[in-house]
Amino acid sequence: MSSIKDYLSHGHHCCDDLFVAAENAISDGDMAAGEKCFEAFRRGMAEHFSMEESVMFPAFEDITGMTDGPTELMRAEHAQMREVFGLMQSAIAANNAEEYLGLSETLLMIMQQHNFKEEQILYRMADNVLGAEAASIIERMKTLEVFI
Repeated sequence: MSSIKDYLSHGHHCCDDLFVAAENAISDGDMAAGEKCFEAFRRGMAEHFSMEESVMFPAFEDITGMTDGPTELMRAEHAQMREVFGLMQSAIAANNAEEYLGLSETLLMIMQQHNFKEEQILYRMADNVLGAEAASIIERMKTLEVFI
């Protein structure tokens, strides 16, 4: 993938698939499978957030000088999602499918709005301003080690 938008949007879609798998398993009453899928989803999101927060956002901010703009908003939304992840983990630990599914609806709304802003605005801006550096930024994101 040659653009930041394509690379990071693909990450969104992979995480979305894991999110749906967790929700489906828990809806079907299989908390054990739901927990495994949720953990894979959470790890995927942590990796995705880390790539953005550690590599792409700083590169974007260095070039544009915008540190109080779109990247700040995306970091705040990442923090909001991390809080919901914690609540979802607690619901799974308590074997409370109803609570998990309610939180899942909340998270879905947050993620849809967040992903739209990133994919339609921020990633396009990043590709425009980072231009020739996009390939090296993608490579740095691919090799990033994430510790959860």
